[in-house]
Amino acid sequence: MARSSRPGRTGSRRLVGGLASVLAIVVLAVLVSALTETNLLDALRGLTGGPGTSGQSGSGGSGQQAPAAAEAEEARERLAGIEVAVPDSRGDYEREEFGDGWIDTDDNGCSTRNDVLARDLDAVTADADCKVVNGVLDDPYTGERIEFTSDDPQAVQIDHVVPLSLAWRMGADEWDRDRRVEFANDPGNLIAADGPANGQKSDSGPGEWQPRAEYRCSYAIRYIDVTHRYDLALASEDHDALDDMLDTCA
Repeated sequence: MARSSRPGRTGSRRLVGGLASVLAIVVLAVLVSALTETNLLDALRGLTGGPGTSGQSGSGGSGQQAPAAAEAEEARERLAGIEVAVPDSRGDYEREEFGDGWIDTDDNGCSTRNDVLARDLDAVTADADCKVVNGVLDDPYTGERIEFTSDDPQAVQIDHVVPLSLAWRMGADEWDRDRRVEFANDPGNLIAADGPANGQKSDSGPGEWQPRAEYRCSYAIRYIDVTHRYDLALASEDHDALDDMLDTCA
């Protein structure tokens, strides 16, 4: 006669072992949080492989996490294949050529602006209409931590990494309107940033303006990705600056 198993005792052992593992992870997270000055929730997510709260999401997000070496290598290969050209004149460029403000590109009921704010800010609260009311931005351009509130919306602005007017001069003037609207609302080309820093950047390319040193690798990778995906050309000074910025990648 076969001997019967004892599931009760086995289950108890598994439960005790599972609780011990959870306790060990929590203790380790407390240590990591204290040593790295991150909050406990982010430390737990980092240890368990869950998503963090910095807004990092693939090529999107604010890019606080250092890119992998493979990303930098791919960006360098793409950069080598991008056409170098003299920028055209602004001609008849107007912001409206890229659409009238923000739209809802993913049909989630929220404007692109609010989608990007929700993606890039921490501790976000929003109203029933998707409007982001407040949050906290770890600004990638300056490294400052900014308290955002909808009462002062210009403190945090949504920047086009590849500026619209510069894109116009590098080939977007030949696109149809739908393509330009897509470009203006592409999350991969958008980033929440410090308002004054965004104002300083304006429509400058990387040959004229660059973010803080710690973010230049991520910035270059994103700039190259957008330029590559939309088959835009680069001015020689922007091409050289991006090449130099990729040298900062670890």
